[in-house]
Amino acid sequence: MTTTGRFTLPSESNFAEKTKELADLWGADAIRNSDGTQLDDAVRALGKKIYSAYFPTRAHNEWITLHMDETPQVYLLTQRELATGDTVVIDLMATFYAEQLTPNYDADPAKYWEVVDRTTGAVVPPSGWTVDAAAHTVSVAGATPMHEYTVSFLAYIIWDPVEMYNHLTNDWGDKEHEIPFDIYHPATRKFVFDTFEQWLEANPDTDVVRFTTFFYQFTLIFDPKHREKIVDWFGCSCTVSPAALDDFERQYGYRLRPEDFVDEGCYNSAWRVPRKAQRDWIDFLSGFVRENVKRLADMSHAAGKEAMMFLGDQWIGTEPYKDGFGDLGLDAVVGSIGDGTTTRMIADIKGVKYTEGRFLPYFFPDTFYEGNDPSIEAWDNWRKARRAILRSPIARMGYGGYLSLAAKFPKFVDAVTHIADEFRDIHDRTGGEAAEGELNVAILNSWGRMRSWMAYTVAHALPNKQTYSYYGILEALSGMRVNVRFISFDDVIEHGVDDDLDVIITGGPVDTAYSGGDVWTREPKLAETLRAWVYGGGALVGVGEPSAQWAQGRFFQLADVLGVDEERFQTLSVDKYFPPVTPDHFITADVSVDPAAREAWEAAGYRIPLSGCGGGQGKAPFGGIDFGEAIANTFPINEHVTLLRADGGEVQLALNEYGQGRGVYVSGLPYSAANARLLERILFSASRHEDRYAAYSSTNPECEVARFPKSGWYCVINNTDRPQSTDVALPNGTSEHFDLDASAIAWRRL
Repeated sequence: MTTTGRFTLPSESNFAEKTKELADLWGADAIRNSDGTQLDDAVRALGKKIYSAYFPTRAHNEWITLHMDETPQVYLLTQRELATGDTVVIDLMATFYAEQLTPNYDADPAKYWEVVDRTTGAVVPPSGWTVDAAAHTVSVAGATPMHEYTVSFLAYIIWDPVEMYNHLTNDWGDKEHEIPFDIYHPATRKFVFDTFEQWLEANPDTDVVRFTTFFYQFTLIFDPKHREKIVDWFGCSCTVSPAALDDFERQYGYRLRPEDFVDEGCYNSAWRVPRKAQRDWIDFLSGFVRENVKRLADMSHAAGKEAMMFLGDQWIGTEPYKDGFGDLGLDAVVGSIGDGTTTRMIADIKGVKYTEGRFLPYFFPDTFYEGNDPSIEAWDNWRKARRAILRSPIARMGYGGYLSLAAKFPKFVDAVTHIADEFRDIHDRTGGEAAEGELNVAILNSWGRMRSWMAYTVAHALPNKQTYSYYGILEALSGMRVNVRFISFDDVIEHGVDDDLDVIITGGPVDTAYSGGDVWTREPKLAETLRAWVYGGGALVGVGEPSAQWAQGRFFQLADVLGVDEERFQTLSVDKYFPPVTPDHFITADVSVDPAAREAWEAAGYRIPLSGCGGGQGKAPFGGIDFGEAIANTFPINEHVTLLRADGGEVQLALNEYGQGRGVYVSGLPYSAANARLLERILFSASRHEDRYAAYSSTNPECEVARFPKSGWYCVINNTDRPQSTDVALPNGTSEHFDLDASAIAWRRL
């Protein structure tokens, strides 16, 4: 039986009859239009809550074509050109898509552009280069032969990146390109608010204004072949203008360079250790954005409508985890659900009345085509999201795209029917209560709370080869029976460690925002504070290259806590001896090791100690755990460290006693059920809470348990597309057996 509510259905023009049918089937109580579509009058008359997508800064070419100097701008870095003589000519647009971007010659290039000798880092004075606007080139005179040169230049964004993506994905052909505009300019700002006022009057039956989103697009730049060239979901590159740069200088007392944006070609990725200029620009930008977001929210409320923010597209500057977000007056945040981590990114936002998840797949032809089965992705997406929703509920769910595509796939329609009913059932049973967490865990990095559930991310829910070993930590935590918060190195330096924390997790590749860079050598109080906390009974888990920065003969500055360091080819003459691996331990109790592999490992024995290498690790790999991308040349700092995995002469997993506390090192953990279980055991062991582990644990890592004391329920979920069986340990020492169908959830009274 279909239940009703908590579901937002996308619809489109000329699709009223099928919209009503699917709204009834999926229990939709709200309907929204998708990009480029309008709702039929018959759909608006269904008595559902009406969401209207609103784009404050595009879809008005009649305005912006008359003010093309008021489009958003971005600092771009050209390719490096080698000087073979004393003159070098640099093509500005050689690596960029001319339909998306065009150089800004209106603002004086001598003031706002920069030419850099990339061999020395020296800035070439404006007198040393000339601009040819007709050819889109810069000529550098007096160049040093065999040096490389670049130009950092301002460019207008003349095709909205998201509309462009939708245009190309859906093959919209000769549909007019929508040109974005920048409200930093007073005339355009007045146009935006006047237009919104008119829109509010013209749409009296709209209940929720779904701002998609506000003013500044995350960094999304394309190359001449229409491929994504620069993608940074946190990037502030597409937010500049000469007026804003001049105002920043007046407000902050110093002038930003183009280099502060192009950042040697890194474009201020969130992986970069944040610098003062980057942080100051985020503060400056968010102040401006939030002031105008509040104005839009106030106008919506005055018209009797809710204001909803889409956490995507032009979300830059809103900073939902930065102090003051709740003052904007927004009623809701909706975001795309890609996995458990992105679910938590939305669900954990404070300062709004409710949150909503837009589930996948998106109703686009790249998924909904003949011969494909979109229900597979729907179920996979739901399983990933569900484990996070149990830990931090979102109030509503929905889908996006073009309903006419989805309606052609009956199996998908049936899948959504089941998912929607299950989503509502979770809310009905728990009353929106979050499952009880057994431990308090903090993720420690440079960004802290401002990037809650955003760490280790490049593009939304798309971990890559270099990130998946770290991102898996967040994905595991998103549905784990622990309470998660995010703290920064500055928080620890200034305020110490919160009294209620059980475990801190930190780490990432060297010289990134996640491992900390030079903060470890610049701020000795950081290491002092963490050492004292662990020594007194705390627990620190280091991942990858935690506290990495070469100083005083060590690379991991907390190697003494973690029991592990990394050889950087500086101490090869100092012998390093590995203790034997401990094959059986609380942490690895659920790790499945092939009996033949274990037998071979035991039979092979240990290596004879050799000068400068690990004399003690097994000759044969023990295996059983996927640690992702290898961290080379890690070694135990002494033979008292408990090695749990040390295949290939390197440490992958180790535990170290440190005073009354413990340190654990793990080289990486891509997400899997087995690795999530391993991480869970690491957290309980590191914090010396092994005795609390058994109650409401599952014998099968593919199944997880969530407990809801207030409502008196606990549930067991099957996170696979196959039937699973498990036993759940109860507090009284007994257990209950569960046989679960594919993707199933089972409820029991506490």
